[in-house]
Amino acid sequence: MNVELEKTSQPIEKNLGFFDRIYNFLLPLFSNKKATVGLIIFLIFALVAIFEPWVAPYDPNAAVFPPSQAPTTEHIFGTTNTGKDVFSQFVYGTRSTIVVGFGAGILTTLIGLTIGLISGFAGRIVDSILGFITNLFLVVPGLALLIVIQAYLENASPYMNGLIIALTGWAWGARVFRSMTFSLGSRDYVTAAKLSGESNFRVMFTQIAPNMVSVIASNIMYASLAAILADSGLAFLGLESVTSVSWGTMLYWAKGSGALLNGSWWWFLPPGIGIALVGMSLVLMNFAVDQITNPRLRQQIRRKHNG
Repeated sequence: MNVELEKTSQPIEKNLGFFDRIYNFLLPLFSNKKATVGLIIFLIFALVAIFEPWVAPYDPNAAVFPPSQAPTTEHIFGTTNTGKDVFSQFVYGTRSTIVVGFGAGILTTLIGLTIGLISGFAGRIVDSILGFITNLFLVVPGLALLIVIQAYLENASPYMNGLIIALTGWAWGARVFRSMTFSLGSRDYVTAAKLSGESNFRVMFTQIAPNMVSVIASNIMYASLAAILADSGLAFLGLESVTSVSWGTMLYWAKGSGALLNGSWWWFLPPGIGIALVGMSLVLMNFAVDQITNPRLRQQIRRKHNG
């Protein structure tokens, strides 16, 4: 009888152990009230972006409704001066803005991480060359550089804007990753990996980079926020294809049509509030990044939660 109980209880213990590891990893995210609020806000926008065709009631480019109509039950965000549904534009703009922002943020971080690791690990000559290139990108004003590039491209799509933002905005992250590489490169486990015959590439990306997880996650969040603001700013200035639907182009058309002067607040407030809320969610979630990636902080939170 005891043997049978042990056999039946063994899989349950394994399952509990698996879920317990997930619970212990995610506990800091939900125990931090700021991070929880940020996660909820972000998930709402993410779900809107994923289920965009089912959430938007109308075609965002269909100008078949009464123009300049204030919010009603049929058009909860009102309509533009050409009769387009503002809520539908807001929903379609959510996907474009989030994809561009996070795509650019992740690509920016990957470029900065690669250059930072190589610069801090390869040696003086390589470090000097990459350091010069990094400083060059740091000296040149980012917005001015984006405007000059956009002037040659003419009406680039939001996704092209995201690529340009990533290729020009990696320098700050590279400086941080370079400094951390210098610091971590002298640790005993890195020295042991070198002496064991591991390649420089393997040492950089399997020994040093994993110890930067919290910094990498923070860089992705702040780079994504910067990309969203930059893309929206370019679109607002008319340096993005005006036929695309994003929060930035919504603000562009609202400005060009005098929505503020005409009192059409329902046209420019939704995209502005959307940008602010997504940015706030990223900042709030960043409070939990160090707790999730730091085992000591996780243990403290777990003891506090259990005790």
